[in-house]
Amino acid sequence: MADSQLTFGGESGMREECGLFGIVATGTWPSDINLSHLIHLGLVGLQHRGQESAGIVTTSGDAGDKFITKKAMGLVNSSFTEDDIRQLKGNLGIGHVRYSTQGLSEAANIQPFVVESLHGLIAVAHNGELVNAQQLRQKLLRHGVGLSSGSDSELITQLLTHTPDCGEPNGANWVGRIKKMMEHTVASYSVVIMHKDHIWAVRDPFGNRPLCIGKLLPADAFTGKRETDPNECDAWVVASESCTFHPMGARYVRDILPGEIVEVNKNGIFSRCIVPRPEAKLPAFCIFEYVYFARPDTVFEGQMVAAVRRRCGRELAKEWPISVDLVSTVPESATPAAMEYANTLGIPYMEVLCKNRYVGRTFIQPCSRLRKLGVVKKFGPLVDNFNGKRIVLIDDSIVRGNTMAAIVGLLKRCGAKEVHIRVASPPVKHPCYMGINIPTKEELIANRVPLENIADEFGADSLKYLSLDGLKKAVREGIANNQETGHCTACLSGEYPVEKIDW
Repeated sequence: MADSQLTFGGESGMREECGLFGIVATGTWPSDINLSHLIHLGLVGLQHRGQESAGIVTTSGDAGDKFITKKAMGLVNSSFTEDDIRQLKGNLGIGHVRYSTQGLSEAANIQPFVVESLHGLIAVAHNGELVNAQQLRQKLLRHGVGLSSGSDSELITQLLTHTPDCGEPNGANWVGRIKKMMEHTVASYSVVIMHKDHIWAVRDPFGNRPLCIGKLLPADAFTGKRETDPNECDAWVVASESCTFHPMGARYVRDILPGEIVEVNKNGIFSRCIVPRPEAKLPAFCIFEYVYFARPDTVFEGQMVAAVRRRCGRELAKEWPISVDLVSTVPESATPAAMEYANTLGIPYMEVLCKNRYVGRTFIQPCSRLRKLGVVKKFGPLVDNFNGKRIVLIDDSIVRGNTMAAIVGLLKRCGAKEVHIRVASPPVKHPCYMGINIPTKEELIANRVPLENIADEFGADSLKYLSLDGLKKAVREGIANNQETGHCTACLSGEYPVEKIDW
């Protein structure tokens, strides 16, 4: 996606939402694994999902023990010092990286949130956006509940402090509390909740936002220095994406199902309940996780994201072939689609742009000259690869379209004979209200400019999009036939999985 890959702040087109991580050590406590370092590493692996702030909360899990909390604005590696990590002692913990969809970008909104409940402290981290947040906010305020932030994640936290209908005659009933919260709001959320010696991991009934489970293996077993015992497990981990498991020596186990409430403790993972969807609707997992948001090495629904993106390139080639000299892409999320587009048509794939990864965010501009250069200063053209040639440039998506004209102009000034654009997803025409920050309908280029005129807007020789059917085919081809599936395509089709409430 040229827009959000290359620009930030006011210029960005579509942004990720948040990333969740949780871990519970197995075996004898206190655990000898360096839990806080693993949470930190887990959040680094999820950094692409949120760059505004980061937070970690840990606890020993002992009755009456306090939570240790560290939060800061900024990227994970700049938010926590080595001393911070050493202080975050415990046998279990949760972490969060944030990009705001509700609430301002400020310290008060940094997650995880920690509050006192009838049964002691709880820590809560949330990914998504509640479709009835304003309604819930007013309900809580009318009941005398004070709110300290503008984040709808705090609403979930406060709902979890409410006693369920059973009255809890036999002590804390967290399944009941979570189900009560889910009755108040059907979407959109994945949530991790820490209380005493366990973590609850929850997805909304539509499964709109991702959440998965992994198993941390002993280091020597993971690296292959000895045979792995299938029963070995140093800790259980949960995360928004499985891509964060491998660097710490953990293996992906499975996705948490839509509506599932999973308890994670030192003895294992336990599925406690699956809350059904209203009106027996299909799941509505965000299809843009496959298109752009997720890292390519993440597994969703039993398939790797990179494989889906390759199939998008294949379908794009079938729908919109073209006679050119080479296929390329804007680095780098569309690379799998571009390579498969080239392979399908038998056209050479070659890089035409070299990305400078250390330029920094484009809203940090010291002078008007650099501000005008914008995207161009982030790339070096590989002129020898395309001078005098016809190029088809593959992108995964185009949102506002602010940057593509600059890229096409750069390539043509440097000698490209023709520059064609093929987009490995349909036009983005509708805002998202379920956890993705998409610009207003009026800002989307597919609404501002007739589709047949967008190529001229960019100075390109042609532009074509993958059809919605083509995208669905690419996504569903790798999902097992016995698995109930459904995907939210609202930003592409305008068909929202839940009734509009606050929108």
